[in-house]
Amino acid sequence: MYKENMKEIESLVTNYFEGIFYGDINKLETCFHENTNIYGDIEGIDYSKHINEYLKSVKNRKSPKDLNEHFKMKTIGIDIIGKIAMVKLHVPMLGYNYYDYLSLTKMGSHWKIVNKIFTHVN
Repeated sequence: MYKENMKEIESLVTNYFEGIFYGDINKLETCFHENTNIYGDIEGIDYSKHINEYLKSVKNRKSPKDLNEHFKMKTIGIDIIGKIAMVKLHVPMLGYNYYDYLSLTKMGSHWKIVNKIFTHVN
């Protein structure tokens, strides 16, 4: 079961990365639970959005791919216990050096992001 969960989470993370990098809102939307909140900071400025606001902002900006950036996103670690998981990611893009922590839960037969926190590190 652990290996199956790991593969499913890795697939979710791939969709998350590709959704962000290519600006693919449909793919990105499948990763999140509908009540997800996102918190973080960008250059010390607090950031807080509901998933719907976040998806709208991703849709309305130029994607890293459109800006000719190279794909450099990577998974740092995945920790799974039962039906919950924590994923740590490095997400350098759009001139920022982001680190994300994603809280996941398995709802029915699918893993979903239920919370995202992030920071930009110089």
